[in-house]
Parts: sequence; structure tokens; C-alpha cells
Amino acid sequence: MSEMSAPARPEPTVEDVLRDELAQGDAVIGTIAPILRHLLANDDQSLFNDEVVARVRGMVDHLARQVLDAVEDAQGAGARHDHDPAAVDQVIATLVERAALLNHIHAQALEFQLGERLQARIALDPVLSPLLQALIASPDSTTAASAMALLAAQARYVQAQRRMQLPVGELPADLFHAILQTVRGLEAEPEVLAQAEAAIRTGYDEGRSRLGLMARLVMSMGGGATAALDLSHAGVGLFLTALSLGAGQDRDLTALAAHEGQLARLALALRAAGVRPENVEEQFLAIHPDVSLPEGFETLGADRAAALLARSFAGAGR
Repeated sequence: MSEMSAPARPEPTVEDVLRDELAQGDAVIGTIAPILRHLLANDDQSLFNDEVVARVRGMVDHLARQVLDAVEDAQGAGARHDHDPAAVDQVIATLVERAALLNHIHAQALEFQLGERLQARIALDPVLSPLLQALIASPDSTTAASAMALLAAQARYVQAQRRMQLPVGELPADLFHAILQTVRGLEAEPEVLAQAEAAIRTGYDEGRSRLGLMARLVMSMGGGATAALDLSHAGVGLFLTALSLGAGQDRDLTALAAHEGQLARLALALRAAGVRPENVEEQFLAIHPDVSLPEGFETLGADRAAALLARSFAGAGR
């Protein structure tokens, strides 16, 4: 008897390729918070000198010190002195157990890193992008005022990132609430903790934060928001916000999508947001100039891209 030959395996489609890459990206995302906790807990920084890890470490430390500052002020301690390192470490240990907070801090560091890289490679200003400049010059006074407020907020963000800091007031509302929960868990008189919490709450307005201002500006642009999906025109911050809103994806996850290990997520998010295949290539040229889209990508529709993203376990956030 002659041997039966195995049936030829069909060539993988572009959806198969992107689905497999997305699954690999999901697996990586699931390890981010545990790995960051390990790195942040390791005192031997010589083994972990990566810029992003150092920046995450600095931002967590800054958040912890802001919490302790508020408690010290509530105690009427007068002039602020250096906090007990053990107290700082205790607050840091509490903060890093909050995966959503740690992931947000990581996303902020990645966003800044991308901005620095694009400034060096294509001279993209990390504070004043061409789109923001155009919005500031808008004849609509509300739009112009919001754009000016964002310009100031973006300048503060860049300055804070260079100092490896993250002001509590710049956190999204759910993560700001996590900071308040951390305050409530400290060892101090209840009235002191209540006063510290009230002080932290004072002046907090998510809509006036950098991320809040970006979301409001992009949404106010209506159909013109497609301009924000051009990275070299919009700048990193507005681009990530527009891509997040357009693809229906968590913004922190969108910031992660620009990383080398999440290429499928970036390509799918761009298509899901309605970016045409040829313009997707332009965005990849800006972010990953050495990467080519998979063969047949131009046949992938926006609806199919959105469906693939939705089936990703990380589609609703990290």
C-alpha cells in the first residue's frame, strides 16, 4: 500500500498572524505588574539599571512621600523633614500591590520614553506638537483655552517625568481613590488621617488633569479627531488618547501597545480606530521604522480588527 500523504496545511491568514501575536502580547502583559514588583523591591539597582524601571521606582516613591507629607501636615508638624525610610518603604509596599496603579505608572514612563525617542529621531516636540499649536490658535475660545491648559499640563508632565515624579492630582479618578485608601490604612489618629485625606482631595479635578484635558480636547474635535491619529502631527500624548478612544481600549494599554513587544495590538488598535492601512504604515514608520506589517494587512477591516482586540483578555484594561 502506498503511504497516504498528509493534507497540505493552509497558509495562515493575516487574522491568524495577528491573533497569535496578540495572544503572545497578552501573556507578556500578565507578567508586567509581578515583574515590576520584584524589580522595585530589589535594592541592588546595579542589576536593574533600565531607565523605565528607574522611572517607575521614582514615581512610586514620589507618590508615597506625597501621602506622608499630607499626614505630617495634618499632624501640625510644621516644617517638613525627611521621612523615616521605613515609613516610606511601608507606603511603597502598599502602593505596588495595587496592580492598576503600578500599570498606570509604567504606562506613563513608557509614554515619556516614546516621546524622548521621537524627539531625538524626528524632532517631535514633547510639549508643543503641531496639532496642539493649531488648537491653541483655534477661533473657538473654549477650544483655545483648553489647548492652552493642556500645553501647561504637558510641560508639567515632561518636567515631572524628568524628575521621575508623579503628582497625585494627575492620577485618574479610580487610582486617586486608591491613594485615599492607602491614607486610610496608615497608622495614625483617625482625625489626622481624615484631615490628610481631605487635604489630598482639595483641588483634585480629573477634568483638569493632563489626561482629562486630552480626552476632552479629542472628543470636542468630533470628526476632526482623525488628525490626532497622526503621531507626528498630534504628538505622543494626544495620539495615545485619540487611539484609546477610537479603538475603545484602555489608555494605559494603548501606551503599552507602542512597545516593541505589542506590535499586533498597535496595528489592530489603529485599524479599529478607523485608520486606513496606508496610514497605519505611516504610524509604524514613525514608531517602529524597522517593522513591516504582515502580508495581507490591507484586507483587514476595522470591524474585524476591533473584534480581535475585544477577544484579547486585556481588551478591557490591565
